[in-house]
Amino acid sequence: MVTLKKETEISGNGLMKNKPCTVKFFPSDSGKIRYFVKGQDPFEATVENVVSTEHCVVLGNKKAQAMLTEHLTAALAFCGIDSLDICMDEGEVPALDGSSKSWVELFKSAGIDKPLFHKPQQYTVSEPVYYLNGKTSLVILPDDELFISYAVNYNHPDLTRRFVNYNPKNQEEIIEARTFGFYKDLKKFQMFGFAQGVTYENTVGLKDEGYTTELRSEYEPIKHKMLDLIGDLYLTGINPLNLKCQILAKEAGHAVHIKVAKMLKDKLIKI
Repeated sequence: MVTLKKETEISGNGLMKNKPCTVKFFPSDSGKIRYFVKGQDPFEATVENVVSTEHCVVLGNKKAQAMLTEHLTAALAFCGIDSLDICMDEGEVPALDGSSKSWVELFKSAGIDKPLFHKPQQYTVSEPVYYLNGKTSLVILPDDELFISYAVNYNHPDLTRRFVNYNPKNQEEIIEARTFGFYKDLKKFQMFGFAQGVTYENTVGLKDEGYTTELRSEYEPIKHKMLDLIGDLYLTGINPLNLKCQILAKEAGHAVHIKVAKMLKDKLIKI
């Protein structure tokens, strides 16, 4: 069980509704990631508690919900944290810089409390887990080590038939990869009440050629897709970075990630 050494907090506005929210983190020995939103009954960060994947991942129960949890969840995976109480005074997690970078920095600043001689339990799958539907696919296969590859084929000169592979050397580039979208669609989303908190700093806008902001690394949008995938698979209750599997994704999104996470949960075996 890994938690924080001390309480910590951070504040910011949500990406979707642009409402200010303060998030407080409390060390826990529950062995669970629990959300306490606006004083309501808590809920765990699990695939069973995903209530929407329409524009982002929304976790919750009948009384309370937390929107846009995926970047925070991915940060928990990167830091190896599996036991924490998260208290929010609003229903949307702050966007911060649009990646997991600020969350990881916050957790490291508070200190990560690992048991002496801690060694993460590793897992694989008892049989292949897969989702195939037209141009979209997500396949998880047993292997001797972790391998993740994410491919996209977007209508953008830099992101046509491109892919990125995960390895420890580019982990920081994945952690700092910001959310993205086509710049031409922004006003439409905002008319429907979404993307109210989008800024040039927290979102990479894809233009006909180039971007609305300088990229932090090559193919940053694809790396953000991989960050989302890691955060979504974490909701199985097992850190996906502790899997000995090949994870091959092509043009998937939160809905597919969560579908596969639900299937994956029943196929996991300890090594």
